[in-house]
Amino acid sequence: MSPSNGFEGFGPKSEDFFVQLAANNSKQWFEAHRSQYDNHVLKPAKAFIEEMGALLGEAVPGLHAEPKVNRSLFKIHRDTRFAKDKTPFKGHLGIWLWEGEAPRMHCSGFYFHLEPGRLMVGAGIYMFPREIIDEFRRSVVHVKQGPALAKAMDEVRARGYVVGGQRLRRTPKGYDPDHELADLLLYKGLFAMDDSPMPKEAVSEALVDYCLERWTAMLPLHQWLAAMVARAAG
Repeated sequence: MSPSNGFEGFGPKSEDFFVQLAANNSKQWFEAHRSQYDNHVLKPAKAFIEEMGALLGEAVPGLHAEPKVNRSLFKIHRDTRFAKDKTPFKGHLGIWLWEGEAPRMHCSGFYFHLEPGRLMVGAGIYMFPREIIDEFRRSVVHVKQGPALAKAMDEVRARGYVVGGQRLRRTPKGYDPDHELADLLLYKGLFAMDDSPMPKEAVSEALVDYCLERWTAMLPLHQWLAAMVARAAG
């Protein structure tokens, strides 16, 4: 790994930026401290994306790891148009690596979320878009695809990770509430997640292996979802 270009971790100054931002969440403060954001958040994030793209891409050949804002980097600016909270900036770093040719947030992928004292990594689809919800439900009741999903979820849970998502209150119209996998029809999104206090690996290049281990363990669910999205795209 090149010390000038390789990922070397998110150091204390990365977390410190978000601690300060929480206390000074304004455009004026952010612009005055933009160099801190660029050097201690954005720069290591881009290096992480590039390195993880190469490593995780060995198991996920169609992986998109694009170190640009609104691609693998979520923008730090909040959309406050319809929000009660009008603070202009997010208090965390968000990274998204995805598989597939559909719009990036319609695909299954791998999420990274860093905020002071907390790191969350996950895989899947947070919320199914309209374009694929019908395919998801058809797949759940399919004689082979449905049991394959249940098996994938069990495998990921057995490895110690939470599997879940937002759910409907009742079975969708047109589906049998007594179907053996009817419980899966309630999902509006489906993902695996590891949410933990900030690990010691975060401040060094070891964070790459830390995330790779977790995302690899979540692959059965991701692979099922990615195949489902591909079917929906026709």
